[in-house]
Amino acid sequence: MEEITGFLPGLPAISGKPIQIAFDGGQLTSDAGVLVLAEIDRKLGISQRLADCLEDRRDPARVRHSFAEMIRFRALMIAAGYSDANDSDTLRSDPAFKIAVDRLPESGADLCSQPTLSRLENLPGKTALKRMMAAMVDLFCDSFAEIPRRILLDIDDTEDKAHGGQQLSLFNAHYDSRCFLPIHIYEATTGKPVAIILRPGKTPDGAEVALVLRHVIRAIRARWPRVEIVVRGDGHYSRPEAMAWCERNRVGYIFGLGGNKVLLGRVTDLADLAAVERAEGKAEKVRLHGEFRYTAKSWKKIERRVIARVEASGLGTDSRFIVTNLVGSPATLYEKVYCGRGQMENLIKAHKLHLASDRTSCSSATANQFRLLIHTAAYWLIHTLRGLAPKNSFWRDAQFDTIRLCLIKIAARVTEMVTRIKIALPSSYPYKESLALLAARTAKLPP
Repeated sequence: MEEITGFLPGLPAISGKPIQIAFDGGQLTSDAGVLVLAEIDRKLGISQRLADCLEDRRDPARVRHSFAEMIRFRALMIAAGYSDANDSDTLRSDPAFKIAVDRLPESGADLCSQPTLSRLENLPGKTALKRMMAAMVDLFCDSFAEIPRRILLDIDDTEDKAHGGQQLSLFNAHYDSRCFLPIHIYEATTGKPVAIILRPGKTPDGAEVALVLRHVIRAIRARWPRVEIVVRGDGHYSRPEAMAWCERNRVGYIFGLGGNKVLLGRVTDLADLAAVERAEGKAEKVRLHGEFRYTAKSWKKIERRVIARVEASGLGTDSRFIVTNLVGSPATLYEKVYCGRGQMENLIKAHKLHLASDRTSCSSATANQFRLLIHTAAYWLIHTLRGLAPKNSFWRDAQFDTIRLCLIKIAARVTEMVTRIKIALPSSYPYKESLALLAARTAKLPP
């Protein structure tokens, strides 16, 4: 066995001077940016909102970690790239995380360990989770300085591969995997999360889509009775039950609609016209739009507005359809409104990939739903930090992993003195002005 000397070997000397690398730097952290995120959490009250939904039956005399502290610690870990609760065993003594959870970096008690976090994950029951999901909708509403006139809700599901025989996991032939298919709902204009709902790995049926929309929209309308709401989704969500509920409750919708022989027959003339215009050399691709009233067998004789997009290219003619109760020209509704839902993929990517929210490896569905809530809390932290950047700055369009790499993963030396705590950041840190500006704007957020 090789002898461990305390130094890292392998680096050659430079100008005759040997290089010695050792773990003797003292109280250092590689995540100083979590201090700004912690202040955002305090101002938005995310951890406290979620903690208030839990019933604490522990003996107060023996409590060392409050629920709010544990939730904040876990959300900050996720935001900093530590998606596994096991990482808390090493981060519980990190000075930046201790300060972020209101503990002194040296003399303060360490934060909670992995077993404590695991017990927290398995604590909430269905009632508590419903309260927490309602609290997240309240957070969404409170995040607006003024009540908006109109909001656009994007709804979609995404594959979340299961890690074994877990509750709600099913085999899905489309993805060729055993998985969950959680539903994500975001406000499209701002990118703010509204609800993330764990569900089985199968396509949602009409009753389920209507149920989800009813719970979410009623919670929003309880705060904003007069707000205009439009729901946008792909063909999974053009269910008759969902559309009927929207029509009864003054909710606009625009959904994809799967093609069939009847629909294709209704656009034969439009497809022929597109092919003729392309053949005449008007463009390499010719795209035309049309609309008509249509009644599917499952719609119980209700006529709805269907918009068709027909494109003629070198590959042939392609026809796509959407169904909507919105007013506007077919081209505008298809190209501007419906196709805008492509941004939804980036929002899910930020939640699922950059924040690793597919780490739903608990056995119980309630524990995995709780994990999705904590990952959504981390999403709120980074999304809010990014939103504080100037509108014309690079940061406004940066991906979450770029925000993490540049503004959270910052080395710092932390020194606890008698009268103050000193945090020394690197003199060569390349984003000094940006971090200072974001920290100043974070401090001015309303509580």
